[in-house]
Amino acid sequence: MIISISMPIKTNIYNQKAEAVGELGLSDKVFGVPENQGLIHQAVVAQMANRRQVLAHTKDRSEVRGGGKKPWKQKGTGRARAGSNRSPIWIGGGVTFGPRKDRNFKKKINKKMRQKAILMVLSDRIRNNNFAILDKLEVKEYKTKIFNGILEGLEKVFNKASEKKANSGKKGEKNEKKKDKKKKRSILIINIHNDGKIRYSGRNLPGVEIINLENINIVDLLKYRDLILTVDSIKKLEERYK
Repeated sequence: MIISISMPIKTNIYNQKAEAVGELGLSDKVFGVPENQGLIHQAVVAQMANRRQVLAHTKDRSEVRGGGKKPWKQKGTGRARAGSNRSPIWIGGGVTFGPRKDRNFKKKINKKMRQKAILMVLSDRIRNNNFAILDKLEVKEYKTKIFNGILEGLEKVFNKASEKKANSGKKGEKNEKKKDKKKKRSILIINIHNDGKIRYSGRNLPGVEIINLENINIVDLLKYRDLILTVDSIKKLEERYK
Protein backbone atom coordinates (compact mmCIF):
# COMPACT_ATOMS: atom_id res chain seq x y z
CA MET A 1 0.00 0.00 0.00
CA ILE A 2 1.41 3.39 -1.08
CA ILE A 3 0.60 6.41 1.08
CA SER A 4 1.01 9.81 -0.58
CA ILE A 5 2.31 12.50 1.74
CA SER A 6 1.57 16.08 0.72
CA MET A 7 4.63 18.29 1.03
CA PRO A 8 4.30 22.07 1.43
CA ILE A 9 5.59 24.25 -1.41
CA LYS A 10 8.34 26.57 -0.16
CA THR A 11 8.46 30.13 -1.47
CA ASN A 12 10.13 33.36 -0.38
CA ILE A 13 8.43 36.19 1.48
CA TYR A 14 9.45 39.71 0.41
CA ASN A 15 9.07 43.07 2.04
CA GLN A 16 8.07 46.23 0.19
CA LYS A 17 11.73 46.85 -0.73
CA ALA A 18 11.79 43.50 -2.60
CA GLU A 19 14.10 41.96 0.00
CA ALA A 20 13.62 38.32 0.98
CA VAL A 21 12.72 38.25 4.68
CA GLY A 22 11.72 34.63 5.14
CA GLU A 23 10.05 31.54 3.70
CA LEU A 24 6.48 30.35 3.66
CA GLY A 25 5.19 26.83 3.10
CA LEU A 26 2.17 26.76 0.78
CA SER A 27 -0.38 23.96 0.88
CA ASP A 28 -0.27 21.78 -2.24
CA LYS A 29 -4.04 21.32 -1.90
CA VAL A 30 -4.41 25.00 -2.79
CA PHE A 31 -1.25 25.85 -4.76
CA GLY A 32 -0.36 22.44 -6.19
CA VAL A 33 -3.52 21.58 -8.12
CA PRO A 34 -2.89 20.01 -11.56
CA GLU A 35 -4.19 21.93 -14.56
CA ASN A 36 -7.37 21.05 -16.42
CA GLN A 37 -7.83 23.43 -19.34
CA GLY A 38 -11.38 22.27 -20.04
CA LEU A 39 -12.53 23.19 -16.53
CA ILE A 40 -10.73 26.55 -16.65
CA HIS A 41 -12.38 27.35 -19.98
CA GLN A 42 -15.80 26.40 -18.61
CA ALA A 43 -15.32 28.69 -15.59
CA VAL A 44 -14.22 31.61 -17.80
CA VAL A 45 -17.15 31.19 -20.21
CA ALA A 46 -19.62 31.04 -17.30
CA GLN A 47 -18.24 34.19 -15.66
CA MET A 48 -18.17 36.17 -18.92
CA ALA A 49 -21.71 35.04 -19.80
CA ASN A 50 -23.04 35.98 -16.36
CA ARG A 51 -21.45 39.41 -16.67
CA ARG A 52 -23.01 40.04 -20.07
CA GLN A 53 -25.59 42.80 -20.34
CA VAL A 54 -28.45 42.58 -22.80
CA LEU A 55 -28.26 45.83 -24.77
CA ALA A 56 -29.74 45.19 -28.24
CA HIS A 57 -33.53 45.44 -28.28
CA THR A 58 -35.85 45.90 -31.26
CA LYS A 59 -39.54 46.80 -31.16
CA ASP A 60 -42.13 44.53 -32.69
CA ARG A 61 -45.32 45.79 -34.38
CA SER A 62 -47.16 46.08 -31.06
CA GLU A 63 -44.56 48.50 -29.67
CA VAL A 64 -43.86 50.93 -32.52
CA ARG A 65 -45.71 54.20 -32.83
CA GLY A 66 -48.79 54.66 -35.00
CA GLY A 67 -51.04 52.09 -36.62
CA GLY A 68 -54.38 53.33 -35.31
CA LYS A 69 -55.92 54.04 -38.69
CA LYS A 70 -56.10 51.88 -41.80
CA PRO A 71 -53.79 53.61 -44.37
CA TRP A 72 -56.32 53.40 -47.23
CA LYS A 73 -59.55 51.60 -48.04
CA GLN A 74 -59.48 47.91 -48.73
CA LYS A 75 -60.55 48.03 -52.39
CA GLY A 76 -60.55 50.38 -55.36
CA THR A 77 -57.17 52.09 -54.99
CA GLY A 78 -55.12 49.68 -57.10
CA ARG A 79 -52.65 49.27 -54.26
CA ALA A 80 -51.98 46.25 -52.10
CA ARG A 81 -54.16 45.69 -49.07
CA ALA A 82 -52.79 47.34 -45.89
CA GLY A 83 -54.25 47.32 -42.43
CA SER A 84 -51.57 49.15 -40.41
CA ASN A 85 -48.41 51.19 -40.97
CA ARG A 86 -46.83 49.20 -38.11
CA SER A 87 -46.48 46.16 -40.38
CA PRO A 88 -42.89 44.76 -40.59
CA ILE A 89 -42.86 45.30 -44.37
CA TRP A 90 -43.38 49.06 -43.94
CA ILE A 91 -40.56 51.52 -43.30
CA GLY A 92 -40.76 52.43 -39.62
CA GLY A 93 -42.79 49.35 -38.84
CA GLY A 94 -42.03 46.65 -36.31
CA VAL A 95 -39.06 44.29 -36.61
CA THR A 96 -39.63 40.57 -37.08
CA PHE A 97 -37.36 38.16 -35.15
CA GLY A 98 -35.05 40.94 -33.96
CA PRO A 99 -32.96 40.83 -30.74
CA ARG A 100 -35.00 41.29 -27.56
CA LYS A 101 -34.07 42.49 -24.09
CA ASP A 102 -35.56 39.42 -22.39
CA ARG A 103 -32.74 37.13 -23.65
CA ASN A 104 -30.88 35.19 -20.96
CA PHE A 105 -27.16 34.49 -21.45
CA LYS A 106 -26.49 33.14 -17.95
CA LYS A 107 -24.59 29.87 -17.57
CA LYS A 108 -24.50 27.73 -14.44
CA ILE A 109 -21.32 26.26 -13.02
CA ASN A 110 -21.04 24.42 -9.73
CA LYS A 111 -19.38 26.26 -6.85
CA LYS A 112 -16.73 23.55 -6.33
CA MET A 113 -15.88 23.56 -10.03
CA ARG A 114 -15.44 27.33 -10.05
CA GLN A 115 -13.25 27.19 -6.94
CA LYS A 116 -11.09 24.41 -8.37
CA ALA A 117 -10.53 26.41 -11.57
CA ILE A 118 -9.29 29.34 -9.45
CA LEU A 119 -6.88 27.03 -7.58
CA MET A 120 -5.58 25.67 -10.91
CA VAL A 121 -4.64 29.17 -12.09
CA LEU A 122 -3.04 30.02 -8.73
CA SER A 123 -1.01 26.79 -8.94
CA ASP A 124 0.05 27.66 -12.49
CA ARG A 125 1.40 31.03 -11.32
CA ILE A 126 3.51 29.20 -8.71
CA ARG A 127 4.88 26.70 -11.26
CA ASN A 128 5.85 29.46 -13.72
CA ASN A 129 7.38 31.75 -11.05
CA ASN A 130 4.88 34.54 -11.76
CA PHE A 131 4.07 34.82 -8.07
CA ALA A 132 5.34 36.97 -5.18
CA ILE A 133 4.32 37.07 -1.52
CA LEU A 134 4.61 40.27 0.51
CA ASP A 135 4.82 40.31 4.29
CA LYS A 136 2.47 43.31 4.21
CA LEU A 137 1.21 45.87 1.71
CA GLU A 138 0.59 49.37 2.98
CA VAL A 139 1.38 52.98 2.11
CA LYS A 140 1.20 55.86 4.55
CA GLU A 141 -0.17 58.37 2.04
CA TYR A 142 -1.97 58.56 -1.29
CA LYS A 143 1.10 58.50 -3.53
CA THR A 144 1.27 56.74 -6.89
CA LYS A 145 5.04 57.33 -7.00
CA ILE A 146 5.60 55.40 -3.76
CA PHE A 147 3.39 52.54 -4.86
CA ASN A 148 5.08 52.40 -8.27
CA GLY A 149 8.46 52.10 -6.50
CA ILE A 150 7.20 49.02 -4.64
CA LEU A 151 6.12 47.42 -7.90
CA GLU A 152 9.40 48.21 -9.66
CA GLY A 153 11.29 46.32 -6.95
CA LEU A 154 8.99 43.30 -7.22
CA GLU A 155 9.28 43.32 -11.02
CA LYS A 156 13.00 42.64 -10.61
CA VAL A 157 12.05 39.54 -8.61
CA PHE A 158 9.80 38.36 -11.47
CA ASN A 159 12.54 39.08 -14.04
CA LYS A 160 15.12 37.06 -12.08
CA ALA A 161 12.72 34.13 -11.93
CA SER A 162 12.08 34.30 -15.69
CA GLU A 163 15.85 34.47 -16.37
CA LYS A 164 16.41 31.31 -14.33
CA LYS A 165 13.67 29.60 -16.29
CA ALA A 166 15.22 30.72 -19.59
CA ASN A 167 18.68 29.52 -18.55
CA SER A 168 17.31 26.09 -17.69
CA GLY A 169 16.01 25.72 -21.29
CA LYS A 170 17.94 24.12 -24.14
CA LYS A 171 17.95 26.77 -26.89
CA GLY A 172 16.95 30.34 -27.57
CA GLU A 173 18.21 31.83 -24.29
CA LYS A 174 19.17 35.16 -25.86
CA ASN A 175 15.83 35.49 -27.64
CA GLU A 176 13.89 34.74 -24.46
CA LYS A 177 15.92 37.33 -22.51
CA LYS A 178 15.18 39.93 -25.17
CA LYS A 179 11.48 39.10 -24.94
CA ASP A 180 11.57 39.47 -21.14
CA LYS A 181 12.99 42.99 -21.48
CA LYS A 182 10.13 43.99 -23.80
CA LYS A 183 7.41 42.63 -21.52
CA LYS A 184 4.79 45.14 -20.54
CA ARG A 185 3.69 45.40 -16.94
CA SER A 186 0.86 43.01 -16.13
CA ILE A 187 0.30 42.63 -12.38
CA LEU A 188 -2.69 41.56 -10.33
CA ILE A 189 -2.52 42.46 -6.62
CA ILE A 190 -4.82 40.65 -4.21
CA ASN A 191 -5.10 42.30 -0.80
CA ILE A 192 -6.93 40.78 2.15
CA HIS A 193 -9.17 43.82 2.56
CA ASN A 194 -10.18 46.90 0.63
CA ASP A 195 -7.48 49.50 1.39
CA GLY A 196 -8.34 52.94 0.05
CA LYS A 197 -4.74 54.23 0.03
CA ILE A 198 -3.52 51.19 -1.91
CA ARG A 199 -6.43 51.34 -4.35
CA TYR A 200 -6.14 55.06 -5.11
CA SER A 201 -2.33 54.96 -5.28
CA GLY A 202 -2.32 52.22 -7.90
CA ARG A 203 -5.42 52.83 -9.99
CA ASN A 204 -3.68 55.15 -12.50
CA LEU A 205 -0.82 52.73 -13.20
CA PRO A 206 -1.25 50.96 -16.56
CA GLY A 207 -1.17 47.17 -16.42
CA VAL A 208 -1.97 47.04 -12.68
CA GLU A 209 -5.19 45.77 -11.11
CA ILE A 210 -5.90 45.74 -7.36
CA ILE A 211 -8.70 43.62 -5.90
CA ASN A 212 -9.52 42.42 -2.42
CA LEU A 213 -9.66 38.74 -1.56
CA GLU A 214 -13.46 38.60 -1.58
CA ASN A 215 -13.49 39.57 -5.28
CA ILE A 216 -11.01 36.94 -6.52
CA ASN A 217 -12.16 35.56 -9.88
CA ILE A 218 -10.89 33.42 -12.74
CA VAL A 219 -10.99 36.16 -15.42
CA ASP A 220 -8.73 38.60 -13.54
CA LEU A 221 -6.33 35.79 -12.61
CA LEU A 222 -5.91 34.85 -16.28
CA LYS A 223 -5.85 38.42 -17.58
CA TYR A 224 -2.69 39.42 -15.69
CA ARG A 225 0.66 37.65 -15.97
CA ASP A 226 2.16 38.31 -12.51
CA LEU A 227 0.42 37.84 -9.18
CA ILE A 228 1.17 39.51 -5.83
CA LEU A 229 -0.43 38.44 -2.55
CA THR A 230 0.18 39.24 1.10
CA VAL A 231 0.89 36.64 3.79
CA ASP A 232 -2.52 37.32 5.36
CA SER A 233 -4.34 36.75 2.05
CA ILE A 234 -2.42 33.46 1.56
CA LYS A 235 -3.53 32.21 4.97
CA LYS A 236 -7.13 33.25 4.28
CA LEU A 237 -7.06 31.46 0.92
CA GLU A 238 -5.80 28.27 2.52
CA GLU A 239 -8.46 28.45 5.23
CA ARG A 240 -11.19 28.91 2.61
CA TYR A 241 -10.16 26.30 0.05
CA LYS A 242 -8.12 23.72 1.99
